[in-house]
Amino acid sequence: MQNSDKILYLECGTGISGDMAVAAMLDLGADQEKLLKVLEGIPGHGFKVQISRVKKSGLDCCDFDVILDEEHDGHDHDMEYLYGHLDGEGGHSAHTHSHDHDHHHDHGDDHDHHHDHDHDHEHHHDHPHSHHHHHTGMKEIREIIGNLEMTEGARALALRIFEILAQAESEAHGVPVDEVHFHEVGAIDSIVDIVAAAVCFDDLGIRNVAVTGIAEGSGTVRCQHGILQVPVPAVANIAKAHRLPMQFTSRKGELVTPTGAAIVAALMTRGDLPERFVIEKTGLGAGKREYEIPSILRAMVIESGSQANKAGHREDTVWKLECDIDDSTGEQLGYALEKLYQEGAREAHFAPVFMKKNRPGWELTVICDREHLQKLEDVIFSQTTTIGIRRQEMERTVLTRKTVDVKTRFGVIPVKVSGEGTYKRVHPEYEIVSGAASEHGVPFGAVYDEVLTMAYRNDDIS
Repeated sequence: MQNSDKILYLECGTGISGDMAVAAMLDLGADQEKLLKVLEGIPGHGFKVQISRVKKSGLDCCDFDVILDEEHDGHDHDMEYLYGHLDGEGGHSAHTHSHDHDHHHDHGDDHDHHHDHDHDHEHHHDHPHSHHHHHTGMKEIREIIGNLEMTEGARALALRIFEILAQAESEAHGVPVDEVHFHEVGAIDSIVDIVAAAVCFDDLGIRNVAVTGIAEGSGTVRCQHGILQVPVPAVANIAKAHRLPMQFTSRKGELVTPTGAAIVAALMTRGDLPERFVIEKTGLGAGKREYEIPSILRAMVIESGSQANKAGHREDTVWKLECDIDDSTGEQLGYALEKLYQEGAREAHFAPVFMKKNRPGWELTVICDREHLQKLEDVIFSQTTTIGIRRQEMERTVLTRKTVDVKTRFGVIPVKVSGEGTYKRVHPEYEIVSGAASEHGVPFGAVYDEVLTMAYRNDDIS
């Protein structure tokens, strides 16, 4: 069940990687057994998944570890491999980081596992041996994800993360997206991390994600393509394309991985927090690499505290974009409307107006949040003939909203519930009701009426 009133806040003060994101969401309560069942469907050999509790600076954190055998090891956690070239140059010393492929046994002094069988889960992946992942591109990625037993929401999110990552790597290396065949898109640990992040986020059922800043390090890092400047090109390209709120620090090392940046780009819906809020849950995801400050991703489920003085109401802020158009075709305007919704518009519509010299035209109005302003203005300028856009920040009062699944003899039907008490409104989802009516050969009204009847017997609604 999705809850539009809650916000998932990712606090990326020590960076973000795929495994950190998965661990933080598992710590928040994402279903571990559901995740492992999905991961069992990933083809290949040479890896296992371990979910456990670890200590980072004395804090109890969740650790999600994709453990590769020596043949498939990408050195992602090996500090000597990553930074050994800096020894003696003010960087990480190779003498303090021993080379060890068996990462789950050696996480450093600050990464000690608790051997608590209630929390420590090791999942072995023993499918027949296959080398396909050495040459995996987007075509193969789509096939793998298409065959996994996961919800459609998780599947769409996993594909979106891969597309963001592949586009960034495509730009960095100057090759078409479908010809990208290299480590960050193809390596088995990246596939597992991205699928796991999508499954966990979908299971949490939260639509809004806030990221106020992403700390990145400095210096250089060794990767498959050689020694690169931090941030590596893929991270820089993702940050540029998706306007991520980056914060560069003097800390030596790569704090943000391409997979971590792609996950943020796919999830983030806002770059600020409500003025007042209540923290409902906190999850800590442990990173593997050891820096001067422990790498921990803190995730919080928060709910806005800026409630209005009547039950069932809440206050927030939106932006209104507005312009007048008199020389675009109906086809152009229809396409523009589709693109506006694709890029995050909450509402968008045209209204007929009379303009200069009594010419008939259209007034376009778009409602959005701050984070989508730039992209939506880009759509308006590129898809219409307007030469100016008016914009205004507006306060509003809205009824609280949530979605509740209602069991009926026609199946489970999602119902939108707005407000409380005398302000409560219940609306079954039209598309689902229509589909159920067609499937069972009954009138639309019969399904609709039953959904309403059963809805008011539901404890989450009544």
